[in-house]
Amino acid sequence: MGKFFAVILTLIALASAYPILTHMYVQPVDISTHGHAIDEQLSDTMAEAGFAFLGAQLLLAFFVWKYSSRKNGVKVKHLPGGAKLMVATAFIFVGTEVLALGVLGQKAWAEVYFTAPKPDALQVQAQAGQFAFYFRYPGADEKFAPLHPDKIDEGNGNYFGLDPANDVEARDDIVTAELAIPVNREIHLLMHAKDVGHSFYVRELRIQQDFVPGLDLSVHFTATKTGKYEIVCTQLCGLGHYNMKAYLNVLSQEDFDKWLKEKASEQ
Repeated sequence: MGKFFAVILTLIALASAYPILTHMYVQPVDISTHGHAIDEQLSDTMAEAGFAFLGAQLLLAFFVWKYSSRKNGVKVKHLPGGAKLMVATAFIFVGTEVLALGVLGQKAWAEVYFTAPKPDALQVQAQAGQFAFYFRYPGADEKFAPLHPDKIDEGNGNYFGLDPANDVEARDDIVTAELAIPVNREIHLLMHAKDVGHSFYVRELRIQQDFVPGLDLSVHFTATKTGKYEIVCTQLCGLGHYNMKAYLNVLSQEDFDKWLKEKASEQ
């Protein structure tokens, strides 16, 4: 039975690698300037993890095959090469894999998180709260008004806690439940959570950034293809988490200007 199990284990390991090697699972379309680097990193990670997985499973199958024929009651006195060699080998392989992933991924990571947005990037504020996203654009004055948490009133549509009666900057701020952006223009998304942890995930943008309560975070990106894409929360944030989503609408500059004017008239 031991040798039979070793053969079955080998076949399962090889079969599990087939979908990855043949690229059966195709990535969704990439609509960002940095997406190619993310996809390359994912491909490298899958290849590296795949080789490590296959190696571990084949090694396990070898041990099962080798020691399956020993007589009942006979104990294996020592590991092949000794315990120290096995531990050192595992440490070297795992350490090499982690180091390689860090080296290969530093470019993709730095492009998103360690590179500052351009001065002319369009700033949009994103707020996540149970269980919805809201977005705020500066008005004609190009300034965001200060927020007043005590003035948040979802029943009256004051999701950000603005005080237009006393803050002049708040009178032209535009608040929507949809994130519309112009194509081929850098967006600087300013993010904060109103209650618990949430996440901003758009698979076509290759961006997933958590909202952390008490921290103001940001991420910048440039969309390269017009269309409508789903924004979802990927952090379990309560009973309504499954239905927490919004939409990213990538428009031409002309259509975006029209959209912004329409939303401004609705405020």
